[in-house]
Amino acid sequence: MSDDDTILVVDNLVEVLSKYDHTKYHYIGTTSECIKSNFDFAFDMAFGGAGYILSYPLVAALSTKLDECIERYPYSWTSDLTLHKCLTDLGVTLTEEKGLHQMDLVGDISGLLSAHPQSPFLSIHHLDIVDPLFPSKNRTESINHLMKAAQVDRSRVLQQTICYHRPSNWSFSISWGYSAHIYENIIPRSILRRPLETFRPWKNVRPPLYMFNTRLPSNNPCEAPHVFYFDSIDQHVEGNQIVTTYSRVAPRGLLPCSSSGNHSADFITKIQVYSSSTTHLEMRGKDCCDIVQATNINTAQVIYRSCMESEIIA
Repeated sequence: MSDDDTILVVDNLVEVLSKYDHTKYHYIGTTSECIKSNFDFAFDMAFGGAGYILSYPLVAALSTKLDECIERYPYSWTSDLTLHKCLTDLGVTLTEEKGLHQMDLVGDISGLLSAHPQSPFLSIHHLDIVDPLFPSKNRTESINHLMKAAQVDRSRVLQQTICYHRPSNWSFSISWGYSAHIYENIIPRSILRRPLETFRPWKNVRPPLYMFNTRLPSNNPCEAPHVFYFDSIDQHVEGNQIVTTYSRVAPRGLLPCSSSGNHSADFITKIQVYSSSTTHLEMRGKDCCDIVQATNINTAQVIYRSCMESEIIA
């Protein structure tokens, strides 16, 4: 069940749900990104915009109790909250899937999508409220553009991969099929996995705002990224290889990071990411990468590969 302004990645959803025992009671969904929204409803409720999933046996059990439950909670004015209360009374708790997105946010959500949690991308809500996902496109064009990548490799879309070019002291953060960032400094993964707070909460409230840690945008050249967005995708059948290209939208407009050796990335206009073709979510989160040709030409190349045991910790 989801709202009519929600995009679902159906194949990913089917594969994720296949790991659950369909003969058991399952209430699957996600909470809101914003603390205030969860406070207003419940911190352990599946929000209907992101979408929630009930197993067949649970629906059968719920159907015998639904009228009774509605009478018990006449003041519950949203269907997802009423459902949550009913299921709690049945003793069923929420199983959360991070790839479902309520998106109780406004403005530019690129900071969140560029540091997507390590979970398959399943849904995204409120696309009629947030800014277009790509700065050069409208809302409809943006989601169709993102789906071009999803149609080729749904398992990787929006999955974040981080790697480093040590000679230049650069950090690369790739949100596959969406964006690529270059930082002129070696920044730990623990920091780069925090979303840049390019967005605002659904309601104007006092901090704390979100259910996750964020990074504030900065004009410090050692902390501010060069930003590139997904431009095109090519699939080479013979080599079982996919090439996604990310193009710079605008100059960063800052001096080079002096503390890491003044290795400016201003000349980079494109980033090409080479990955193997995958069709199963089991590949997700197992990518490491190497940076090649990152100097003297305007295109940086990122080669995805399997991680070695020594790379578990960067």
